[in-house]
Amino acid sequence: MSFASPLFLWYFMPTVLAAVLIAPRSWRNGIIAVASIFFYATAAGSDTWLLLTTMVVNFFAGPFLEPDQWDRNRKQRRAILFAVIAFDLAVLAVWKYAGFATQQIAALAQIFGGDFPVAELALPIGISFYTFHHISYAVDIYRGERHAARNPVSFVTYIAMFPQLIAGPIVRYREIADQLPQHRSHRLDDIAVGFPRFALGICKKVIIADSLSPFVDACFSTPDDQMTFAIAWLGAIAYTLQLYFDFSGYSDMAIGLGRMLGFRLPENFARPYSSVTITEFWRRWHMSLSRWFRDYVYIPLGGNRHGAAKTYRNLCIVFVLTGFWHGANWTFLVWGMFHGALLIIERGFHLEEAPSRQGAKIARRVLTMLLVVIGWVYFRADDLTSAMNMVGHMFLPDFDGLTDIAESALTNQRLVVMVAALAILFMPAHPVTGPLIESSTSKPATIVRVGVMTVGLVYAAILVASGTFSPFLYVKF
Repeated sequence: MSFASPLFLWYFMPTVLAAVLIAPRSWRNGIIAVASIFFYATAAGSDTWLLLTTMVVNFFAGPFLEPDQWDRNRKQRRAILFAVIAFDLAVLAVWKYAGFATQQIAALAQIFGGDFPVAELALPIGISFYTFHHISYAVDIYRGERHAARNPVSFVTYIAMFPQLIAGPIVRYREIADQLPQHRSHRLDDIAVGFPRFALGICKKVIIADSLSPFVDACFSTPDDQMTFAIAWLGAIAYTLQLYFDFSGYSDMAIGLGRMLGFRLPENFARPYSSVTITEFWRRWHMSLSRWFRDYVYIPLGGNRHGAAKTYRNLCIVFVLTGFWHGANWTFLVWGMFHGALLIIERGFHLEEAPSRQGAKIARRVLTMLLVVIGWVYFRADDLTSAMNMVGHMFLPDFDGLTDIAESALTNQRLVVMVAALAILFMPAHPVTGPLIESSTSKPATIVRVGVMTVGLVYAAILVASGTFSPFLYVKF
């Protein structure tokens, strides 16, 4: 059930909001927990048992991870922590990476004339996200930053809350633990604040991202021998825009839904395409993922506290993991290593901060955007051969133009949308539209809020009703 589907918009969301609004405050988490499991089951089907099983294991392990007053059971707690994390990662590894791993073994066996069976497991929806939520829960309790949940309904509400279950934001347990007690009193105010944010997200998704999708698909499915300079660049730019408006649109919808339910979920985007450096880009793109890897991988490895060599090693580890977290494909690994290498270069040459001179700042921003676009080619391509072929044509100008398929996919409406969406590349880093329309009472914020709630939302609703919506891109990760 997609956020941008008629079933969700016309039936599920109004029903859940009405129930939360009308029912006693003590029922809130129960309503959300039941609705979330139902929401997940409609998309995941039989894979729902996997989510339920991992929740049971992590919930019952939680109290054993808490330190006592003198922390006399540290060794036992550490052993339990390692066991729980190993369990969570094993579930993720089997269902997400077993097929990829056995494919590589089978290919190697074939070289030597052997044979090896390939595992074929369907990827459970949202498994990467709820695995990270479980690990955050276990680690935050072990560190003594929050107490374990004693109420299973509250725990299910955190792990399975439908706004963030499928594609984030990744909510660390310490960010939401204090919000789980059911003391919410301003329910109408929360809906009034959250709905414009939700409307902004659906406008980004349906009006912009979904409009660009057919052209992006046509460009990236172009055979290698028909790839041209124009297809490579237009396809890469279109996907750069599609991915941002799709994923940031989902995040806006999730944050808005969370607010309407009484929760304040963390921000996930802050104008990443306005970044002057790659370092800044990762402070603005998928921020909840960056924070998760920082807190649970980079800093425990030592961060930047033990010299340059170990800092670079830690960055390499984090971005290899970041790449593979997105998918079991060599393209994601290359994309992650590409960004990790860029961060190391910036740090090594002291280029991680924006230059002071305006001309140099503009040049660095252009360079950063160019590198990000190149990286997205690897992120989107089906395989490394196609990615390298497309990137190669980006640096080999020709006059061949578009193929018939790509040209037919680039309708006038899609061209207008793409040109309008390109404005995001030239906007300043502040203010960020989502938080602005959610909390600001300024005149510009009011104009944007009214525009989104009237023209934008009506047009988006028409597109949804006509069946033009498509699944969110990050759902498959």
